[in-house]
Amino acid sequence: QVQLVESGGGLVQAGGSLRLSCAASGRTFSSYMAWFRQAPGKEREFVAGITWNSGRTYYADSVKGRFTISRDNAKNTVYLQMNSLKAEDTAVYYCAARLSIGVVTTDSGYNYWGQGTQVTVSS
Repeated sequence: QVQLVESGGGLVQAGGSLRLSCAASGRTFSSYMAWFRQAPGKEREFVAGITWNSGRTYYADSVKGRFTISRDNAKNTVYLQMNSLKAEDTAVYYCAARLSIGVVTTDSGYNYWGQGTQVTVSS
């Protein structure tokens, strides 16, 4: 089992920044980590992903150039640096882990999930 705990959400004005953290514990040999988000009334969507070993990243078009995903292997932690936030970024953000290598942007491809952290961007 892998346990994922997100932190760092909150309320920020449009144009501001936040950094989310996802601490992994347990059997921490996940091959691929990702951030998803779900806004009220909408389906959960892929935001960014990172291959644990190589650090290779992948982003949704909606956040490319504004968000940066990174990982700290020693701390078993994945980060999501969010800059130039917009009102449409408001959502609950989830950390997810999958045991297989490869970019997967659908939530069904992930084995483990965190509880989510709320990000609210005021306009």
